Amino acid sequence: MSGLATKQPRSARAVREQPMLSTVAALLRKELLVELRTLESVPAMTLFAVATFVVFHFALNRGNVEGDLAAGILWVTLLFAGILGINRLFVADDEQGGFDAFLLAPVDRSAMLFAKVLTLLAYLVALELVAVPAFALLLLAPPLGHALPDLLITLALGDIGVAVVGTLVAALAVRTRARDLLGPLLGLPLLVPVVIGAARASSPLLTVGHTGVPAARWLLTLALYDLVFGLITFALFDFLLED
Repeated sequence: MSGLATKQPRSARAVREQPMLSTVAALLRKELLVELRTLESVPAMTLFAVATFVVFHFALNRGNVEGDLAAGILWVTLLFAGILGINRLFVADDEQGGFDAFLLAPVDRSAMLFAKVLTLLAYLVALELVAVPAFALLLLAPPLGHALPDLLITLALGDIGVAVVGTLVAALAVRTRARDLLGPLLGLPLLVPVVIGAARASSPLLTVGHTGVPAARWLLTLALYDLVFGLITFALFDFLLED
């Protein structure tokens, strides 16, 4: 019996020391498979974005847009479409007991955070693969091909900001009764700096005859904001998950 007692803690410790990368990969695979089967988030986000661009196309009563107006329309639309994905990020875990099962598993709690951030990033990339070409077709004056290489950098930094802040907001709101309302109310003020920085960085790229690159200060602002909220989310996530 004493030999068995000494073996059990060692075995449990070995289970706890599972590599985080494999846990994150397993959780991410589960999230993407669920989305592929249910199609709850990405189709709704994509349809909302394309419909919004169509509305702008007719409401502005002009053939095309460029510069600040084009950047504002693009990023505000992507933000509101992203909110749809943020609202659904933790719903399945809350309704189907995923939180309890994860807390009982001998894995690092931060693995769920990284998996959810990567899941939301994947949703945003899938959204932009459809939304950005649709925006260029319906509204944009300059050709998208010339701006695309530099625009990808801004899109990447903006997506990281939305994913990190969105995961924090979704974790805060999911246990409340009014989560569908509380999520946007908490998320929109926190995501305004992301939209401002991304729109300012994108504006020179969406101007006819542009020869410049995104302003370095706005890219640095986005990167700093992503880093700060990444650290805040990492520090708070364990408490939110257990509460």
